[in-house]
Amino acid sequence: MARRYLTTAIPYVNSKPHLGFALELVQTDVMARHWRHRGHEVRFLTGTDDNSLKNAIAAAAEGVPTQDLVDRNAAAFEGLREPLQISFDDFIRTSGEPRHQAGVERLWRAAEAKGDLYRKDFQGLYCVGCEQFCTEAELVDGTCPEHFTPPVPVSEENWFFALSRYEDDLRELIESGRLRIEPESRRNEVLGFIGTGLQDFSISRSTERARGWGIEVPGDPGQVVYVWWDALGNYVTALDYGTDGENYRHWWVESDERTHVIGKGIIRFHAVYWPAMLLSAGEPLPTTIFVHDYLTVGGRKLGKSLGNSIDPVAIVDRFGADALRWWLVRDVPRVGDADYTTGRLVGRYHEDLANGLGNLVNRTVSMVHKYRGGTVAPLPALPEIPLTAAIAAAPAAVDAALARFDFRTAAAAIWKIVEDANRYVVEVEPWTLAKAEKAGDAEAGHRLSDVLALLVHACRVVAAELTPFLPVAAVRIAAQLGDGGNELDPPRPLFPRLEVDEG
Repeated sequence: MARRYLTTAIPYVNSKPHLGFALELVQTDVMARHWRHRGHEVRFLTGTDDNSLKNAIAAAAEGVPTQDLVDRNAAAFEGLREPLQISFDDFIRTSGEPRHQAGVERLWRAAEAKGDLYRKDFQGLYCVGCEQFCTEAELVDGTCPEHFTPPVPVSEENWFFALSRYEDDLRELIESGRLRIEPESRRNEVLGFIGTGLQDFSISRSTERARGWGIEVPGDPGQVVYVWWDALGNYVTALDYGTDGENYRHWWVESDERTHVIGKGIIRFHAVYWPAMLLSAGEPLPTTIFVHDYLTVGGRKLGKSLGNSIDPVAIVDRFGADALRWWLVRDVPRVGDADYTTGRLVGRYHEDLANGLGNLVNRTVSMVHKYRGGTVAPLPALPEIPLTAAIAAAPAAVDAALARFDFRTAAAAIWKIVEDANRYVVEVEPWTLAKAEKAGDAEAGHRLSDVLALLVHACRVVAAELTPFLPVAAVRIAAQLGDGGNELDPPRPLFPRLEVDEG
């Protein structure tokens, strides 16, 4: 079995979490749970980016100390674990954690020893929202295309990283597939960016402009480490890279898969800057970067700074974690933005969970109780029918789909069982077999026992394969099906219908 290290990006904590980050958390959680379920060794990291200038600006706007603001909002991000049913193994914060500062400093010193760091005077246009300098060509009508705000002119002396030295290395790594970027369109985007020629980038800010917030540049107290150099390091600093700890060797150096799950707006940092930093430091690179698109509302990207944030915890409080997690994996495409509405979430919940799976399990368990006193017969030799084909195909189909980060296709492979099982009930009419058995037809009775056993088996396979997607619901389903035993509990509603006022 493989050893797999999975990470989300770490979001800024200038405000509370929004639904867009919930997508990333749930996607990474599904993969982590899936590979654990298959017997792999998995570590799942998430956390928060505390050292951003925008965090200091938000704190000043509120009139509170920066540390107070980041503590409060970081707690809200860590608090997503329970409502969203997230199984992360570690949560790192970039402020106040000795392991992080030690790792950032070690990474800096390694690049410095390689001769890749130098100081120079610099003038540029800075987008605080992106925390990066922009060129005139990247602006749209003078504004950042990501945040729709004009960048701020900046002139100061900074430390720079010699990114240009790694242009050929990065191109070869990506073209060869040793650094895998999914989907292919994002891989092509990165190669296109490299093809325009890589420029060295600023990796520090004056302490004054940073408002005294951040990690001090080693040996240069007048400068703080650029937030992206600081933040990207979290993937290894969380593993005690700063002290060359056993976790670092076990989960980074020796892992079979080192996978970053990120949004498309930060692809340059993860697929260009971060690999180059690791090359400079002489450390292993991530093996895979999966780039998801955005959630939108009314066609506009969700964002804290854009003023259209949607609170995922409020959605869970209203509709439950099953509804939210299922919409995120069942409806959000691998490529392309997805527009969120309450109607779409509730509609998917009712169609799939309440009417589809919930109805299947309920009537299966009900028939076992009605016709067999709650005891299911041993599974017979399986007939060659669409239902058994779907059951046989599902595990490999889920594996293949998740290997390419296609959550919709993975969910659809499981749902094929649900759909075929519901059709099977209609086709074989167990109630008709029960009537025939009652009238003295022993063969109909044997047939009924086999039909019910197959339906229970189908529901159990669904529950098992559904575990990474709906972990709590999968446990409820398995319990109602007797947890693998012959005695089934009486039926209980699994997915109650939701009451909503809007479409």
